[in-house]
Amino acid sequence: MKGTSVPWLLWLISLLCGSTNQARLIVSPSSSQLFEGDRLSLSCEGEDSAAGWTVKRNTPKRQRSRCGDGWGKQVSSSCTITYIFKRDSGVYWCECREGITSNTVNITVTGGPVILQSPVLPVMEGETITLLCKAKSTPSNLPAAFYKDGSFIGTESTGHMTIPRVSMSDEGLYKCHISHHGESPPSWITVTALPTDSAPPTVSIHLSLVLRVVCHLVVFCPYVITTVLMVSLYRQRPSATAPHPYPEQKLTEDFDVMEVTIEHHF
Repeated sequence: MKGTSVPWLLWLISLLCGSTNQARLIVSPSSSQLFEGDRLSLSCEGEDSAAGWTVKRNTPKRQRSRCGDGWGKQVSSSCTITYIFKRDSGVYWCECREGITSNTVNITVTGGPVILQSPVLPVMEGETITLLCKAKSTPSNLPAAFYKDGSFIGTESTGHMTIPRVSMSDEGLYKCHISHHGESPPSWITVTALPTDSAPPTVSIHLSLVLRVVCHLVVFCPYVITTVLMVSLYRQRPSATAPHPYPEQKLTEDFDVMEVTIEHHF
């Protein structure tokens, strides 16, 4: 049991560090669809800026390629694509040196005349979202028809459709159409259910602080692990009675105790 306690402790600490060392991929403009020729910025925002976050992607032609390797320009934890092409369509995410990954974002680049600007990240149940049907040839907003899962859901004169208090039933595949311009590619909108058994905010904050302290202890204080190992090895050694530092003093103390014991019996 003692032999397996130390590896288990190290595994637990690494697990705790991994749970706090998270990042989010932020996309600008915040849209899942872009026109060919647009500029795209992707940044990794996390608690540990020294984790070495890098933007990576999967496209039909290349898998797990990193920013700067034939596409985009990586600066610190951000990646910029100044002129985006249709071939840049794919799934993007952040990844650190330890292999921990962030959320994924699906980007669609079209050479067509119309795009549907929709939330690029999952939306929480109860939130309000806005869809924008946009034509490339004109900066003004035109009337547009909106569709969900292939069914017509309404026409908006401004090209904006607002869905208040979204529910799980609003999750699906959306697209839009502008007369005399064309139709957008479809985009999937993900709705996340509200947590039912969530911990109180104060408990979550305290737990997060504890995990961060443990993580920093491991990262910046490696001697803690060494100390644990040394103490574990020392406790397994057989105990022995240490000799008295002053033998003559010990004999005097023993004699005094014996004398007191004899006097007590008499």
